Amino acid sequence: MTNSNFLITIIGPTAIGKTALSISLAQHFGCDIISCDSRQFFKEMKIGTAVPTDDELKAAPHHFIQHKSIFESYSVGDFEREALLKLDELFKKNNFQIMVGGSGLYVDAILKGFDDFPDINPAVREEIKTDYEFKGLDFLQQRLKELDPFYFEKISSENPQTLQNPQRMMRFVEVCMGTGKPYSSFLNQKKNKRNFTPIVIGLEADREIMYERINRRVDLMMQDGLMEEAQNVYPNKQLNALQTVGYRELFDYFDEKISLDFAVEEIKKNTRRFAKRQLTWFKRTENVNWFDFQTDANEIITFIQSKTKK
Repeated sequence: MTNSNFLITIIGPTAIGKTALSISLAQHFGCDIISCDSRQFFKEMKIGTAVPTDDELKAAPHHFIQHKSIFESYSVGDFEREALLKLDELFKKNNFQIMVGGSGLYVDAILKGFDDFPDINPAVREEIKTDYEFKGLDFLQQRLKELDPFYFEKISSENPQTLQNPQRMMRFVEVCMGTGKPYSSFLNQKKNKRNFTPIVIGLEADREIMYERINRRVDLMMQDGLMEEAQNVYPNKQLNALQTVGYRELFDYFDEKISLDFAVEEIKKNTRRFAKRQLTWFKRTENVNWFDFQTDANEIITFIQSKTKK
């Protein structure tokens, strides 16, 4: 039986126009917007994460924007739990709701959910953290290769950048050591039920246009005060939330490692790379209905209505 609730989910690379479309759709359907941009959660990071403007935020009710501090721990699991509760509440008022964002993992958390993992003894976590601090990322990679060779080979071939992510690698090894079982043995064990039918809208553009939009956005961010925002959080640059394009490069400038002009060019280059990774992730997502970024919102509304027969 098909759910009568519909979660219209807008995905695509950074600077493609997701915010503007989400507001047009929210106004048409008279509903709210759930943000699943993992960096827009943090109130100290407004300019560098392209948080919607005050006018945009007033144009439709938004949730999960700047509701946390960079000093708070906030995981994708926390977001999944809180966002599903919020959606339950919103669907009582309107059986259409909007979700928008460029964080693929967070989109997947709501649309599909995650596999269940057992609780891990905190002592195991501390041991692995210490190993990473003293022995480095290579050690974690080697441990995963020993403890779960299947999963190590899988991410090596399908998603090699994950091997360079210390947080993810520590988690993989932690599960292996804490349970005595391979990390991969906990994957795909169950189907998470959702009380909505997703309609996923993807926005795309030719690469040259996408890159031009990114370059222009970075210039506007610098004009709007990104450097001052980065200076305000610079004393806490080691925090996980701040390991983000747009801040890391300016931290290097503050550390006198690079010039300001070079830092800005690095922000543009790294944002373009990020957009490319976003597209790679989203192109693997199932059942996406792709539209050119310049498609009129009314055309997309007509498409959605055809899917919902409303």
